[in-house]
Order: sequence, then structure tokens, then C-alpha cells
Amino acid sequence: MRGSEFAELKAFAAVVERASFARAAEHLGLSPSALSQTIRQLESRIGARLLNRTTRSVAPSASGEMLYRRIAPLFREMDAAVSEASEAAGQTTGTLRINTLGIAARTIIAPRLSRFHRTYPDVVLDIVVDDALADIVGGRFDAGIRVGGQLEKDMVAIRLTPDLNMVAVASPDYLAHRGTPRTPADLHNHACVNWRLQMDGRHYRWEFEKRGKRLEVAVDGPVVTNHADIGVAAALNGLGIAYHFERDGVGELLAEGRLVQVLADWSISRPGLFLYYPSRRHRPALLGAFIDCLLDRGPFNGS
Repeated sequence: MRGSEFAELKAFAAVVERASFARAAEHLGLSPSALSQTIRQLESRIGARLLNRTTRSVAPSASGEMLYRRIAPLFREMDAAVSEASEAAGQTTGTLRINTLGIAARTIIAPRLSRFHRTYPDVVLDIVVDDALADIVGGRFDAGIRVGGQLEKDMVAIRLTPDLNMVAVASPDYLAHRGTPRTPADLHNHACVNWRLQMDGRHYRWEFEKRGKRLEVAVDGPVVTNHADIGVAAALNGLGIAYHFERDGVGELLAEGRLVQVLADWSISRPGLFLYYPSRRHRPALLGAFIDCLLDRGPFNGS
């Protein structure tokens, strides 16, 4: 295979994985126009349209999907071979791609970016925040971070946090005007901040449990979002009751009295955050170093 053909296939894979010419071009260090020309050359050489493009999205055609499924494992194997060669030479360099929930990005990764960079200045961390249940293999990610119980099959999972408490919260002003719900059923008489699930667009049904009785409640209100910061901001501004992970900044707001927990006797906990990667894949030393950083161990202990 000539070098130009390899570059065309690599460019094609980058577009499929990022579902965007702009993001793929940035990753490859090309201009969007140069990337488009590369894809056109590949399609001309193969004699088939590989990507279906609109003004808003890009996705592989049937031929493109077939090609991607064949070449993606080859690229992963090459990446692994390069990583192993670097490890054998005692070098810790390269790019580490992580697909993570927003809560993990904010509370675990962001506070540790500086210490990781100080220890491994030649490593590029490519962090993609995605609250949907992403396919980390198809997306050529080295690892993902999700809530336990949502992990893909055939994965090695490493716990990063204890279980996560879920809390229903509102501002003192909201409760003064609207009253305090005593049971989950009372939420039907309140304004609530809805959470839209990214994987299918549905609204999340709030989960509660008390004395072994578990139930789900569909709520309504003036705000629907898939971003945690918006939900918390809506609650702080008195727009309604929000349902959120306590760990993700809400605990501090409760301690400050800016938010008040309601239905505390009905609250539940979810399995903690886990980093996971395919069990059939060799774990590169680079990923191991990142895990050590997230767990504050090894060279990162106390740093």
C-alpha cells in the first residue's frame, strides 16, 4: 500500500469516528478542504461513495460502513504495536483517548490534568465528554468512564469512586413559594427540571426507593436539558426541583444553604464511576499511568 492510500484510509476512519469533517481535520492537522479532497480521492479510487454528507451531519454509506469495519481493527492493532514499542524503549509518549461522562470529567479528570501533564509532558490527552453510552471500540478510544451498571460487555472495569448518591434539590425561595414535596407523587404538583437521555432522547424518569419500595416518576417543568450545569442553575434560580448526583457540585451548594434537599428519605444511590477498557486488548502503560493518576496512587500519591 502506498503512503497516500494509507493516509486516505486514516482520514476516512477519522471522519467516521468523529462524525464530523471539522473535528477529524483538527485531529489530523489538516484543513477541512484538504480533508474533503482526500476523501474524494479515496472515493474515486474505490469507485463508491463512502460518506453521506449533509449540512449538519456526516455518516458512512453502506459501502463506507463495510470498509470501516474492516480497517478499524487494523488501525487499532497498529496503534497498540506502536504503544508497545514505545513501552519497550522506556518512553511514555503518544495520545490517550478517553470517552467520559461529564461528571467524571468535572470531578475526577479536570482536577488532575496538571499533575498528569507535569509527570508525562509528552503525552496528549484527548478527552471526549459524552453522556451517551458510547462504543469505545468503534470510536477507537483507549478507555471510557461510566456509571457502574452501564458498562459494555467484555470489559475490564476499575472503580474510581464510591457509589453516587442521587438528590432532589430546590432553592429555598422555590420551596417557600411552592411548598415542600413529601412523597415522590407530590412532584406532579411541582415544576421540575427534566433530564433528556442522550442515547434515545427520552426524558429520564426520576428513581426513588423507601423501605424496599422502588418507583419511577415522570416529571414536568419549564426546563429540559442534557447538561448538568443547566439543571443545577435552574434549581438555583428557583425554576423548579432538580434531580442530580450529589457529588457533582451539589453537595457544596447544600452545605452553603443555596439548595435544599427534598425527599431525602426516598433518595437512592447509583453504582460509582468506573473506568473500563476491552478485556481482549493489551493495556498500554500509558493507560495504566492515567489510571494511577485518577486513583491518586504511585507517582501521583500526594502530588
